[in-house]
Amino acid sequence: MKKVNLAIVGATGMVGTKFVEILQQRNFPVENIYFFSSGRSAGTEIEFCGKKYLTEELTEKSFDKPIDIALFSAGGAISGHYAPILAARGGIAIDNSSRFRMDPNVPLVVPEVNPEAAAAHKGIIANPNCSTIQAVVALAPLHKAFGITRIIYNTYQAVSGAGMAGVTDLQGGLAGEAPKKFPHPITDNVIPQVDVFTENGYTGEEMKMINETRKIFEAPQLKITATCVRVPVFNGHSESINVEFENIFEIGEIEKILEKAPGVVLQKNESYPMAITANDTDDVYVGRIRRDEGANAINMWVVADNLRKGAATNAVQIAELLLTP
Repeated sequence: MKKVNLAIVGATGMVGTKFVEILQQRNFPVENIYFFSSGRSAGTEIEFCGKKYLTEELTEKSFDKPIDIALFSAGGAISGHYAPILAARGGIAIDNSSRFRMDPNVPLVVPEVNPEAAAAHKGIIANPNCSTIQAVVALAPLHKAFGITRIIYNTYQAVSGAGMAGVTDLQGGLAGEAPKKFPHPITDNVIPQVDVFTENGYTGEEMKMINETRKIFEAPQLKITATCVRVPVFNGHSESINVEFENIFEIGEIEKILEKAPGVVLQKNESYPMAITANDTDDVYVGRIRRDEGANAINMWVVADNLRKGAATNAVQIAELLLTP
């Protein structure tokens, strides 16, 4: 792969620091790298490949530099303003926020699932929601083989999905402090609310999973429902997924397909996936596969590191796609 000029927007945040870590681990071909942050964090020192850099405050002039690709993880408002500026100057923004995900002119990409979509970009590519990413990596090969007709998502999401404030709430709760980020204590509790409630009674997170799955699978009428729950786990999202198929299947066929699926680790019987073992890895772990006795469907348990595969790693993989002939 050719070397590129790369920028990280939101470089000092939880996902931004993961970008730095993963780019080095994957030996991403960087010619020059730039780190941008808010004015409050500007001047923070970051080490990358043995060299030390200072973060710069993000401004409209930041993209006067010759930047080929920028990885954004600074919130929807920042992405909405600055990603089009970069695109207009010939660069490509890979955005981790929800700002562009449902824009029909912006591809929503998971490299193991729909890599071809990245080629249709117009300067901006959206990274899906963390919970959606791990789900579709597991579901895509099954959809191809058997035709999915309905999905029921139930998620158990770590506090790191809410950023440093979520982590601080759990840490503070363990010390007896009141919550600041979540509407209720997360310590010794589960909260059946991730994101704000919408008019239909679903939360924003639940609607993201529904709408993003449909877009990635190019199936706007696919029947999907979701319940998203915050749990007192620091990192690693877990999902119970019920999947109904059009075509008849055998459990052995399901397992063989998942054993060969890119990015998937199949675990059987008592060797089931857990957040604690998925932590700090890039795979999607699938287990507890069993037939739904009431439908042509299965139940499955899907776990992944939400900061890595659910955010930073997926974005870096998209950047790698752009450099692949």
